[in-house]
Amino acid sequence: MRAAMIYQHRTAGGNRAIAQAMNNKINNANPDDDDGAAGTLALVG
Repeated sequence: MRAAMIYQHRTAGGNRAIAQAMNNKINNANPDDDDGAAGTLALVG
C-alpha cells in the first residue's frame, strides 16, 4: 500500500510538471493571446 501511495504521489507531481511545461510552451509561442472567453458557459443545442 505504501509503495502505491509513493508511486501515485510521484506520478501526480510528474503530471503537474508536464502540464506546466506545456502551458509555458503554448504561452511563449503566442504571448499576446489571452484566454478570451475560455471558461464561460455557452448555450449548445
